[in-house]
Amino acid sequence: MHSHTTPTTVQGRLKLFFTFMDSRWEDLTAKDWKSIVYRDFSAGLIVALTAIPMAMGFAMAMGLRPEQGIIAGALACVVGRTFGGSKYQVYGPTAAFIPLIAALISKYGPDNGGTAAQAHGFLVAVSIIAGVILMIMGVAGLGKFAKLVPNSVVVGFTIGIAFTIAFTNLEDILGIESFSAILGTDENTKGGFTASLEQGLHNLDKINIWSVIIGVMTFVITKVLLRISIFIPAPLLAIAASTALSATLFANKGIILVKDIYGTIPNNFFVFTPPSMPAFSGAMLFDVVYFVFAIVFVSGVESLLCSSMADKMADNKKTPFNPDKEFWGQGLVQIITPLVNGFPCTGALARTATSIKAGARTPLAGYFKAVLKLTMAYFIAPYLEIIPMACIGGILVWVASNMIKPSEIREMKHKGKFEFAMMLYTAVMVPLTNFLTGVLSALVIYFVVKAIFARGKKVKSATAE
Repeated sequence: MHSHTTPTTVQGRLKLFFTFMDSRWEDLTAKDWKSIVYRDFSAGLIVALTAIPMAMGFAMAMGLRPEQGIIAGALACVVGRTFGGSKYQVYGPTAAFIPLIAALISKYGPDNGGTAAQAHGFLVAVSIIAGVILMIMGVAGLGKFAKLVPNSVVVGFTIGIAFTIAFTNLEDILGIESFSAILGTDENTKGGFTASLEQGLHNLDKINIWSVIIGVMTFVITKVLLRISIFIPAPLLAIAASTALSATLFANKGIILVKDIYGTIPNNFFVFTPPSMPAFSGAMLFDVVYFVFAIVFVSGVESLLCSSMADKMADNKKTPFNPDKEFWGQGLVQIITPLVNGFPCTGALARTATSIKAGARTPLAGYFKAVLKLTMAYFIAPYLEIIPMACIGGILVWVASNMIKPSEIREMKHKGKFEFAMMLYTAVMVPLTNFLTGVLSALVIYFVVKAIFARGKKVKSATAE
């Protein structure tokens, strides 16, 4: 399927969705397949090295276990690369899902009298429903409608999520986050922006200065190394240096390690985790709708944003990404990944950009990333548990700092006061309320105001005539 046209019939779309060797592989030619495979392999290796610490951090920030991040990232990449619509996209855990999944795990997990398995089972259930909806959207050809979400809302949403992540992980850096976890009390809730801020302020007397040094060091090393070269697996090197420091010079300084909270990290990654539903109630039904909508929204918008950015960044002059096939692939990612001890994943902007800059040309890079990541994680699992929690906090604050792009904020300013105001509104509402309230209210305000403006213009032109 090398044409630029998307099939217009359901039958045509389904045929394309089940075609493995489609236009995404058009760069893999008989003439230069060796150099393409080499480029894809090196890109896969660089992304895999970066992805292990980030995936662990994302999982822990969501209230899940570190190894769940490793398996989710690898599996999502295989499924997404097999069924998705982009040549370049790297799939995995993303920051936009952190507050969302953390809210679900907190509400249905140990924090509120449930178990970790029950909370994960409910996450699997809502993710499967969201996945089915995404696949239907792909078959129905709704990919083009995701582009209607205004840029100001998307930029505001990203800024809001960045602030949420930075604040919810500040406790890890300060070395206070896990006092309650170790003592076995219920205070340890990743309850979002306001709860984390409150808890941090209450525990200021427990700040561990050695943790702060480790967290800041991880952040600075990652930032500096990536300024030198994108090809350096900065998060991994930063974590290695900080972990070595905490195990030697800072050995008895009370720094909380991953194993203090999560115990040993197993390396039998593939565990079937079936969906489960809590007892039926009106509140539970509302939560199902809420989380399903949120997963569909984040998956749809982020994967299409990421795919279009990837085409631009790779200067793709051939077949562009297919938004409908992307929805189909996203749907399968959300169904399959959580069932194997994972959680919802989507196109990861930073890892996709790294992969392209490292030379990726075909979906092979994604397969290499998945295999290399699992292989490395399998062998280094015993060492992953001695990573200080402050390191993970440092990595996540670095992720948050990368999400706020001054160029995008400037672009919104140029677009006018209304677009800038919508961006600010979304950025403030997402951390202060929740994902759904922030984004939905922003979309309603945006389209209502636009409709009023359009109507006002019509009336003006009619009276002028």
